Amino acid sequence: MKKGLEVFSYEQVAALRLFITSIVLVPFVFPALKKIKRKHYIPIIIAALFGSGIPAFLFTLAQTYLDSSFVGILNSLTPLFTFGIGVIVFNHKYHKMNLLGVFIGLVGAVFLSLNTLNQSISVNIYVYLIVFASLLYAISANVIKRYLQDLDSTDITTIVFLVVGPLSGVYVFSTDFIILFDNNKAYESLAYIAILAIICTALAGVIFYKLIKISSPTFATSVTYLIPIVALFWGYLDGEELIGQYFIGVALIFSGIYLVNKNSLNI
Repeated sequence: MKKGLEVFSYEQVAALRLFITSIVLVPFVFPALKKIKRKHYIPIIIAALFGSGIPAFLFTLAQTYLDSSFVGILNSLTPLFTFGIGVIVFNHKYHKMNLLGVFIGLVGAVFLSLNTLNQSISVNIYVYLIVFASLLYAISANVIKRYLQDLDSTDITTIVFLVVGPLSGVYVFSTDFIILFDNNKAYESLAYIAILAIICTALAGVIFYKLIKISSPTFATSVTYLIPIVALFWGYLDGEELIGQYFIGVALIFSGIYLVNKNSLNI
């Protein structure tokens, strides 16, 4: 995302991500449309706007002002929101160990982000954008579990991006998108955005919705705890030193994920 923002505006990066994802999923559109019923319309719109469309712009805007690692730790609030909404709004049953797992995972993510948190990052409006996006993700995950359980994960992903993708494409081409290609670096930035769309949005979307179907919304959103681990891995490949607190953080995260899914409760 950072590479895309070097050339394109945050609106263009977010819209391109959604548009490219919808193009990648075109082969699955017609089979998916055959399975959609009227009862699915509103839940799909909620999933499209709350789970993909709006957060894409919120995260990209925040990314222009906040450190990536800091954004990752804020995104770790998603399982907490998912758990709370599931229990309060959808009356999901839960075990105390599941709640404990959510908090242990969050603590583990904090451990991996201590260096970032020690830097001078002030709390400002962009922090609240990530918090709000995490809340939208949580609403979307619970809605999908309750109302779209009878649809295949590929079908859900395809229809969700059919809702937000084309509109995003119209927006992109109404901007100075084409003119920006006078900058040779634009091609490289577009390539990074395409990778983000294909792997981190289309493919990850299918896997995420599949996790919701076979487990619980809280467990599925707990994958956000893995974001700091991925960042740690790439930092190691880039020559960064691994210190003791990182291993503690990784252990806490995996312990938290285990407890979140303990007894396979639909929380």
